[in-house]
Amino acid sequence: MKKLLGIFGAAAAALLLAVAPATTPTHAASKAVTAELNKKGTLQIGLEGTYQPYGYHENGKLTGYEVEVGRAVAKKLKLKPVFVETQFDSLIAGLNVNKYDLVLNDMAITKQRKAKYRFTTPYIYSKSELAVKKGNTAIKKITDIKGKKMAQTTSSNNATDARRLGATITSSTGFEQSIELVEQGRADGTINSVEAFGAYMKQKPNAKIKLISGGSKLETQEIAGMLNKKDKHLTKSVNKALKSLRKDGTLKKISQKYFGTDVTKK
Repeated sequence: MKKLLGIFGAAAAALLLAVAPATTPTHAASKAVTAELNKKGTLQIGLEGTYQPYGYHENGKLTGYEVEVGRAVAKKLKLKPVFVETQFDSLIAGLNVNKYDLVLNDMAITKQRKAKYRFTTPYIYSKSELAVKKGNTAIKKITDIKGKKMAQTTSSNNATDARRLGATITSSTGFEQSIELVEQGRADGTINSVEAFGAYMKQKPNAKIKLISGGSKLETQEIAGMLNKKDKHLTKSVNKALKSLRKDGTLKKISQKYFGTDVTKK
C-alpha cells in the first residue's frame, strides 16, 4: 500500500510540474499602474526607430538596445510592448497627448525636462563627442565650434550643449541626417554620444567624418525612460523592473550586445 501511495504521489507531483506555469515576471502591473496605461495590457513605447544602436530597423525588424530594454521591462510588468515610431522632435509632444506611455530614446535627464516629466532611474551613462568632416582644419577641439553650424535635432540635449558652446543649430530630423549634413558640408559638425558614433563607424568605416573628444566641456549624461508627470505608479513600477533587470545581469548583457561594453554603470 505504501508503495502504491509512493507511486501515486510521484505521479501526482509529475502531473503538477507538467501543468504548472513557467516562472512569471515578479513585477506584474497593479491596478494603479493599469489605470495609468493608455491601453490595458500594453506598454506603449515611443522612439525614433532610426537611431542605431538604440532603436533601429535591421532586416525589416525593429531592434536595438532600448528596444530590448523596453521588451524586458514590459515582460516584467506582464504587459505587451507596443513600439510607436516618430521623429525625435515629436517624441515629447507625443508624450504630452498620451500617444504612448514611455519614451525610450537616449533621453538625457535635464533640469528642464524633470520640471515637466517623470524619469526612470538611468540605464545608460553616456559621454558625447563631436563629429566633423574629414579634412576640416578649422575645428580641432570642441570649443572651436563657437560660431559654427552644428547639425542637431533642435530639442535634444546635444543641441543645448552646442548652443552653450556658442554654435548655431542646423535643424536635423535625426542622427543619420546630421551625419549627412556634415558630410555634405551643409553643417560644420554634430554632437552625439560616443556609443552612437561607435556603432555608426563600425557599420560605415569609410564614413567621411572624424571624431573629436568632448573632454570636460561635455558632461556625462544620465539616460533614462521618460514618462508623463501624472504617471507616478507606472514610473515606480518601471523602476522596479529596471532594478530587477540590473540585478540579474540582463541590462549588462544587452549593453554588451549592442555597445561592446557596459554602459549601464557610471
